[in-house]
Amino acid sequence: MRPGTEDETERPRGTVVITGVGRRRSIGAGLALGLAADGWDLVINYWRPYDDRVGLEHGTDDPEAIAAECRELGRRVELVAGDLADPAGPAELITVAAAQGDLFGLVMSHCESVDSSILTTTIESWDRHFAVNARATWLLIKAFAERLPVVEHGGRALARIIALTSDHTTHNLPYGTSKGALDRLVISAAAELKDRGVRANVINPGPIDTGWMTDEIRAAGTAATPAGRLGTPQDTADLVRFLMSDQGSWINGQLLHSNGGFGGS
Repeated sequence: MRPGTEDETERPRGTVVITGVGRRRSIGAGLALGLAADGWDLVINYWRPYDDRVGLEHGTDDPEAIAAECRELGRRVELVAGDLADPAGPAELITVAAAQGDLFGLVMSHCESVDSSILTTTIESWDRHFAVNARATWLLIKAFAERLPVVEHGGRALARIIALTSDHTTHNLPYGTSKGALDRLVISAAAELKDRGVRANVINPGPIDTGWMTDEIRAAGTAATPAGRLGTPQDTADLVRFLMSDQGSWINGQLLHSNGGFGGS
């Protein structure tokens, strides 16, 4: 049964792919738990070598623990380890997710993020950032869309694409520029894939302390946010949950700033 074709109270919610769920202290973990609470089955992608290399706080079995919490909510969850820098990785992930025949959503919170600037970025680092943040996003969207049927103009949305971005650039050059490419990719999907019932949006969650902040950064981010606090993974998950719902289907082709007013005057 394909999501979007039956009454909301009768049909199963369907399957959602979530990338970048390698650490318990991450936005991806918040997304997984929030969507599981709403009734979505999940295919969760992670890549432990990246988390080990970057060195942020994580346990040895964080993906498994996150999946177990989602299963406790009554959802079907499949874990798929995979390096999205591998050109074959995105299509392989979508193939696994589509096996049940009810693939509905693609939520992308994966990233390559290693600080460097104009004078210190290496070609290897530049290429890997674009492979993970831009190319993998394109290939995931492509593989996802290829499995969607063509729908009549104005028909009910059959699928959601959501990606996380950032406006950080200075001294985080390859990350920021590759995220800029991601923005254009996802916003283009809203128009190019309209005949497949896709709603596609990008979320900029602002500064969220998932283990990378120093005390100075944390204090500066809090001071620059009118809400008086930093954002949390739950804040981002709340918006993703809305966009995944029928009530959120009118929002399309947008870059949404869900950041408590960070940086505003």
